[in-house]
Amino acid sequence: MVFSDLFFLFVFLPAVAICYLLAAWLDKSVLSKATSPESGLRTSFTARNSVLVVFSLIFYAWGEPVYVFLMLACVFLTYLSGRIIGAGGKYRKPGLVFGLICNIGILSIFKYASMLVQTLNHFGLDVPDPKISLPIGISFYVFQSISYLVDIYRGDSPVQKHFLRLLLYISMFPQLIAGPIVRYGRVAEELSNRHVSAQDMAEGMQRFLLGLGKKVILANQFSELATQFMGGFSESTATTAGAWIGVIGFSLQIYFDFSGYSDMAIGIGRCLGFHFNENFNHPYICDSITDFWRRWHISLCSFFRDYVYIPMGGNRRHQVLNICVVWFLTGLWHGADWTFAMWGLYFAAVVLFEKYVYLKIKPHIWKPFQHIYALMIIIIGRVLFYFDDLPTVGQFYRTLFGGAPSSDFVAEAAVLNNFWLWVVGIVCCLPLIDWSKQLLGKITGVDTAANNSITTAFQIVASIAVLVLSVALLVGATNNAFIYTRF
Repeated sequence: MVFSDLFFLFVFLPAVAICYLLAAWLDKSVLSKATSPESGLRTSFTARNSVLVVFSLIFYAWGEPVYVFLMLACVFLTYLSGRIIGAGGKYRKPGLVFGLICNIGILSIFKYASMLVQTLNHFGLDVPDPKISLPIGISFYVFQSISYLVDIYRGDSPVQKHFLRLLLYISMFPQLIAGPIVRYGRVAEELSNRHVSAQDMAEGMQRFLLGLGKKVILANQFSELATQFMGGFSESTATTAGAWIGVIGFSLQIYFDFSGYSDMAIGIGRCLGFHFNENFNHPYICDSITDFWRRWHISLCSFFRDYVYIPMGGNRRHQVLNICVVWFLTGLWHGADWTFAMWGLYFAAVVLFEKYVYLKIKPHIWKPFQHIYALMIIIIGRVLFYFDDLPTVGQFYRTLFGGAPSSDFVAEAAVLNNFWLWVVGIVCCLPLIDWSKQLLGKITGVDTAANNSITTAFQIVASIAVLVLSVALLVGATNNAFIYTRF
């Protein structure tokens, strides 16, 4: 099940809302009365948390029922390790090691076993392929489990003694299969005490619809262009213009796809009283690759920084090695294939180049050239992200850089027939909302009430328009899967 699905929009989500409201009434009118006098009367969240856990398990089991038990095992082992760490004394470190081995072991077996076997067979060894299918979202919930264990070991977050709450943190359906990677400390208090205001509901729904529009109206359309010129790629029939159209279309697709999912996850979380961390900050307006990775998939970048890069020594020692290791792991996190590893090392090389050369001369480079440089590096790297075999990667690069006819009618038609899609896609990569608020402030002055009224009216109209257009496009749609659910 995915967010941009008619069943999710008109059956699953309304069912969650109805059951959650009934659970809120139960919490306030029944369970809260059972609170002991010593602790004082306070609202219980047991029923609401239970409803979210049940619907989260249904959401995850919808496509792969058997793997819900793997996730439950992962959560149980994480809970057990956390309690051992929380007990203190000489068992703290063994508890952490046990939890990390369990989580990393689960991720390694189910995501990388086939890759390892195929690599060994490539070098002449006859090792049977286990043919283990990849559980959806395993990279996300394993990383959240790891961050929880490390944070409580460091003393940055409290130990969660209630299994149901830890299960809710790791399995919560808004962010379960494609992030963002939510730190436990971010939502620890909200697991047992949260409040949803009318403003939370309004902003949450608007954020959800913004993400829905990114996915359905933009990402799905750019996906068709990317597939047209990159899917089933053949060097004998390709043109240079077509290769560029395909990889630029894929670059826009992956941005609107993943940022759209993150917007929807953040929006649903907000409606439920949870405040997830931001995951994108207009990455395509960057002026360097270093700046790009501060804006793109922020939760993943901060995870590798805090749990891998800094513990390895960070900037203090072996910095070049640390950067290479982090980017190698970042590549493998995105996919169990050596093209992803090369993609990670590609960005490691670029980051090192910027650190020792580019960032020193950057102030002397004309600003538009800075943006062009960054976008070219990003787009070229997308080739490694799209294809899963190195020979095709090499062929596509040859085509991309002039080793084929320059253009043909198909490439020209892809630009002219989709002219407004390209314009809207490029414009929507810009911080339009921030610019609009600044412009509105200049037009209306300091009249906050007027600004709020105009903004609210525009948001309501825009949200309705996005919902109607998205639903119309989803009817009969055959291309609607999220890219990042496979990670």
